[in-house]
Amino acid sequence: MTQVQKKVLYTAHEHTTGGRDGGASRSSDGRLDIKFSVPGTPGTGTNPEQLLAAGWSACFIGAMGLAARKMKVAMPATAAVDAEVDLVLTGDAYSLQARLNVSLPGIEPGIARAIADAAHQTCPYSKATRGNIDVTINVV
Repeated sequence: MTQVQKKVLYTAHEHTTGGRDGGASRSSDGRLDIKFSVPGTPGTGTNPEQLLAAGWSACFIGAMGLAARKMKVAMPATAAVDAEVDLVLTGDAYSLQARLNVSLPGIEPGIARAIADAAHQTCPYSKATRGNIDVTINVV
């Protein structure tokens, strides 16, 4: 049996204190320096759900670009993903669910769907959440 070697391409280093209610997080390189606030409350901070949505949608666009190149389809410069990540309370248990609304202007709907489906198979965020949360991929 042959084992494939792993190659770490990047490691993010974040230092977080205080959690989602007034906490803060800063990356080791200083590029990310944020304050947190509870979703739905007044305040200037972000929350973990917004960060997941931003990271996932950016990664997903990259995965769509790879899929489109493999299919020999030009990715539109205006490609977009509107990610919606819900914090859900069922009884006394918290969970997440998500929708990725994919826009690939100028690409025929069937091809756009194939690109989105291929991206969902290769995007690291999609892989990490697969089987753990409900995810819907919409091509709009």
